[in-house]
Amino acid sequence: MDFSSVVEFIKRFETTEIMAYIKAMDLKTIMEHPYFLAGVGVTAIIAYLMKWRLLLVVVMTITGFVYLLGYTLSRGVSLEGGMPTDALVVLVGGGSFIVFLAIYLLFIRND
Repeated sequence: MDFSSVVEFIKRFETTEIMAYIKAMDLKTIMEHPYFLAGVGVTAIIAYLMKWRLLLVVVMTITGFVYLLGYTLSRGVSLEGGMPTDALVVLVGGGSFIVFLAIYLLFIRND
């Protein structure tokens, strides 16, 4: 292994490269990627089995918001007509449900 190949490998982790990669990512592509789905599933299973409630709630909340945002963006949200569209109602209702569920699981429920 040559030292120049190590330097080239490390250059991929520069801030500008990482920011360009993040900007180029698509939310829908990430949600359907098998590694993302497997990582979320494995993390949730481990958190459940180890009884790490905070990690489980954080994983469920972030995943729920990602899927909710992806669904809403795929349907299109517009306030041009004056009345909220169905996608906006789903976004507000689903977001409220996810927040209330997270609050319940973290602060109200005592196991």
